[in-house]
Amino acid sequence: QVQLVESGGGLVQPGGSLRLSCEASGSISRRYAMGWYRQVPGRQRDLVATIFNYGGTNYGDFVKGRFTISRPDGDNTVYLQMSSLKPEDTAVYYCTYYDVVNPQQYWGQGTQVTVPS
Repeated sequence: QVQLVESGGGLVQPGGSLRLSCEASGSISRRYAMGWYRQVPGRQRDLVATIFNYGGTNYGDFVKGRFTISRPDGDNTVYLQMSSLKPEDTAVYYCTYYDVVNPQQYWGQGTQVTVPS
């Protein structure tokens, strides 16, 4: 089992910045991906960004250079730096962990990001 603890959501004005963090604990695999998806009511959960502990990142098409995912300390905590936020970025952001060795995905409880129009 893997547990995910998210933090950093909130209300931010258009054009502003916000940083989300997610820490994984428990049975951590030697090869895994961590990242963020987001969801608004009535719509599917969309990829925001993921990072692999052995290198490599993926971003959703809508990010367009505005967001950066990082794992600066080389441990099981990842950060999503979001800049130039828009009202359409309003969503619940979910941290995710994916075990590449023994495929299984875990989700955090979600954190609300609100950018008013």
